[in-house]
Amino acid sequence: MPDTQSPTRKRIIDAATRLFYAEGIGRVSVDAIAEKAGLTKRTLYYHFKSKDDLIAAYLDGRDQPNLQQMAGWFDAAQGGADRKVEAIFSNLARVARHPKWKGCGFLRTAAELASMPGHPAVKVGSRHKSNFETWLAGALSGQGVEEPRTVAREIVLLIDGSFSIMLIHRNPDYVEAAGQAAATLVRARYQTATSRNPELAMPSRPRA
Repeated sequence: MPDTQSPTRKRIIDAATRLFYAEGIGRVSVDAIAEKAGLTKRTLYYHFKSKDDLIAAYLDGRDQPNLQQMAGWFDAAQGGADRKVEAIFSNLARVARHPKWKGCGFLRTAAELASMPGHPAVKVGSRHKSNFETWLAGALSGQGVEEPRTVAREIVLLIDGSFSIMLIHRNPDYVEAAGQAAATLVRARYQTATSRNPELAMPSRPRA
């Protein structure tokens, strides 16, 4: 039975990640991945039963790094919850301006597998999006935001919506606009809370 922690398996996943993200899962063959990894196809199939399993492993490998990156941007931002949320979007816009940015790997893969809802990679993508939403709700709750689960879901819609429109227009300004909308949603949830407890009020945004 193959070792799921082996350096060879990681080498295969790293090669698949580079190719799948750059070209899409449909255009990349197992032969191309084996060649990129510098291994035989037989070795690849020793570690993965099929290309489908490898696609799922590719997304699974992006799950925690992506979540940690988002959390890092949130935690590092100065100010209240509105600015912390907006920082996620502004950092996503910065990343999207890199010439090698190809969109959200989870959304792109789900789109390619739209006719296969039971595919293991689609399940990995669903879990990742749910994990992010759950984390965000907890982070917002910790900042005193009312109805954090509802706000988190609204923010997820703004993030993934901006990702989708960027694939069409290739313009990161859409992410910046979504970030401003998300910040507005967060501030709106403070109106009721601060009327009951003024100490919860977030720092006001400086005028331009």
